Amino acid sequence: MAVAEMDKMDELKEYIASLKDNENPESDLIAVLHKSQDLYGYVSQDAMDLIGEEMQIPTAHVWGVATFYHYFNLTAPGKYVVSVCLGTACYVKGAGDVMEAIKEELGIGEGETTEDGLFSLHGARCLGACGLAPVVMVNDKMHGNLTRDSVRKLIREYRKKG
Repeated sequence: MAVAEMDKMDELKEYIASLKDNENPESDLIAVLHKSQDLYGYVSQDAMDLIGEEMQIPTAHVWGVATFYHYFNLTAPGKYVVSVCLGTACYVKGAGDVMEAIKEELGIGEGETTEDGLFSLHGARCLGACGLAPVVMVNDKMHGNLTRDSVRKLIREYRKKG
């Protein structure tokens, strides 16, 4: 395990230890899963094992909670996280076509990451930029007024950046 990974594991252990005064450790489980995702960008199997061990909760229970809530990612995100707004305004203006074009361009489905680890694809209920519909957010950057062709070009530009 790399030094940075060890530092994150140590930070997660310290966070868990700070919560241990609670008589019911399961009440802190969601907060600990959030902390893990904040540290790593997702909740890894190693992190779930550590959480179970440190909190004295069966790993199967940790896994069950992590998979129950849609918020938690169980795979490492790509370098570029692509979120397609599927809210009403965007959908009416072609977000479904934009999503399909991205899926075709990347060769992945919603909730997946490309094999090279460069892109992850997610649908979003609303990105709050209805006037620019349809919109896609790549990491923290908003792109609006997209079409099938313009979104393919956008993805290719990010791919060139690596």
